[in-house]
Amino acid sequence: MLGDLAFGLSKLDEQVHIITSRLNYSDETILLPVKEIINNVTIHRIWTTRFGRSHLPGRAIDYLTFYLSSMLKLFSVIKTDDVVVAKTDPPMVSIPISIIAKMRDAKQINWLQDLFPEVAVNLGVKLPGFFYRLLKKIRNYSLLTAKANVVIGELMKNKLKENGIPEKKIVVIQNWADENSIHPVDHEINMLRKEWGLGEKFVVGYSGNLGRAHDFSAILSAAKLLKDKSDIVFLFIGDGAQKEKLKEFSSCNNLNMLFKPYQSAQKIAESLSVSDLHIVTLKPELEGLIVPSKFYGIQAAGRAVLFLGDKEGEVANLINKSDCGFCLDPDSERQIANTILKCYEDQGLVNTMGRNGRLYFEEQQFFETAVREWKQITA
Repeated sequence: MLGDLAFGLSKLDEQVHIITSRLNYSDETILLPVKEIINNVTIHRIWTTRFGRSHLPGRAIDYLTFYLSSMLKLFSVIKTDDVVVAKTDPPMVSIPISIIAKMRDAKQINWLQDLFPEVAVNLGVKLPGFFYRLLKKIRNYSLLTAKANVVIGELMKNKLKENGIPEKKIVVIQNWADENSIHPVDHEINMLRKEWGLGEKFVVGYSGNLGRAHDFSAILSAAKLLKDKSDIVFLFIGDGAQKEKLKEFSSCNNLNMLFKPYQSAQKIAESLSVSDLHIVTLKPELEGLIVPSKFYGIQAAGRAVLFLGDKEGEVANLINKSDCGFCLDPDSERQIANTILKCYEDQGLVNTMGRNGRLYFEEQQFFETAVREWKQITA
């Protein structure tokens, strides 16, 4: 999405620079070029350590070196009255960025994809009470001093207001997917579906990060209940800290599961179209702190959604508006399995829901709306 927005703004004659690391997301041994210009967007790639995502202490050091390097690079790039957009990966990056923005008399906009440290605490990270309060206080200061804070949902907006951020400094801009690169691909012509030997099977898919922030227990329980249905396959596309555990559980229980790595951008439409029904999960306690962005890609691919989370949450609201899927309690394993079985037995239903999702996606024009709103707040 960062690339989409940067290229979209550059088409409107905005001069755009991106500061990021040199690491490749899928292979941390690969170093990308230090500087590159793509579609009139200048990309500056900075040095960081390369301990990777597998161990938290090493990851923390990677973050620290990113903060320091990004501050140095930003200081050399920005000028007075420039607009600096701080994202939320790595966490709390708005804090060091705010220091440089103030030194350079630049305007800061925070683009919040999640709220840290709240997310960390809700995922079980043990933070001393005083340290947690300190982090929130410093984070909130970087939000209060910013020109604007872009959030990705109404519930996240409410969370910021609860933290004392004035409503006038909060702008809701939903995430999006590229409707040109992501579109429905029929099973008959989907080369990935053929390559993976899925044939006429009913595929329940999960696409994206398999990391610590995601709870797969309900999916595994449902797969176990449906293991005798050989025509129902659970497909996991992606990588992350939990992947090996998932594979081990599948093997030990003889489940109908298939694991595939992240697919290239050129294959994203085929990849998301392989599945008949996509699972999106979010722990109810994380509502307002995160909005799973994979939902938009699933809608763009014209596939039905099975959301496991808060039925009053952000994704549930979008599903109900567009009539593109089901919303279930993440602890209702039997109901989840029965819903998957219902979809398997009535594939016309899931096809209709998939079409509903794509139609809603096209009507909302998420990306075009986002670029217009970003153009306005950066002016």
